Amino acid sequence: MAGGLIGLVLTGSAARVGVEPFFMELIAGMEEALAPTGSTVLLLVVPDLPAELATYARWAQDHTVAAVVLVNLVHDDVRPSRVAALGLPAVLAGRHPGAFHKVITDDAGAMATAIATLGGLGHRVVGRVSGPADLVHTAVRTAAIRSAAAERGIRVRIVEGDYSAEAGVRGLRDLLGAEPTPTAIVFDNDVMAVAAEQELIRAGIPVPGRISLLACDDSPLCELAVPPLSALSTDVHEHGLTLGHAVLTRLAGDAGAGEHPGPRISVRERASTGPAPS
Repeated sequence: MAGGLIGLVLTGSAARVGVEPFFMELIAGMEEALAPTGSTVLLLVVPDLPAELATYARWAQDHTVAAVVLVNLVHDDVRPSRVAALGLPAVLAGRHPGAFHKVITDDAGAMATAIATLGGLGHRVVGRVSGPADLVHTAVRTAAIRSAAAERGIRVRIVEGDYSAEAGVRGLRDLLGAEPTPTAIVFDNDVMAVAAEQELIRAGIPVPGRISLLACDDSPLCELAVPPLSALSTDVHEHGLTLGHAVLTRLAGDAGAGEHPGPRISVRERASTGPAPS
């Protein structure tokens, strides 16, 4: 393939997407993989699912894009079958039963790593502020953190968020009001974790002396937070590279199903995690 646009649609508010380092880094990785072919990513932010589906229909009719990448897969997601019916080649970022090229990240392993890290520090009650419950990878994380915690005799309490700063603060307050109160909290993204940490500091609650915090989606936000946030580190740029290469494989004529493993997950321990308070 020589030249062409690769469509990526994000559903939600443009303001919130604008503060998500994850997607900007993901797109940068995709661009690096696509650049040798002269291709580039066409990013569009729309308010809801009907607008997203209408975008795919318009792109297919006008031959705007050579392929699309679908992100944030949900249970019973209608988008993969819809783009297939439109004749748009697609690569999925996540798990799906259909015959598509998919880039799979180890979400279960991430939660097992989180529990192993916090359990090793003596935490016996762990909270989590999750992403939206309808997302496939949120469900995978939820099942995995409950399983890993049960194996270690750790209690887990989960509240749902939407990746926004407001959800991070709201989730934190819900968990602080729980009994027993968690001594460590895992956040499904960096934005929620940073907002929660700022709320704790304003309230005079020491981090990690009273509560340890661990973010998913490590980013410069985590490094610049005060204190710097420990994070589950996934090389998002590499994830984007893998997505880009999967798109090129699909466009080269490989229309079958294929699973492409995403980057490994590790823990970057910084100043926001410490031993459980006695």
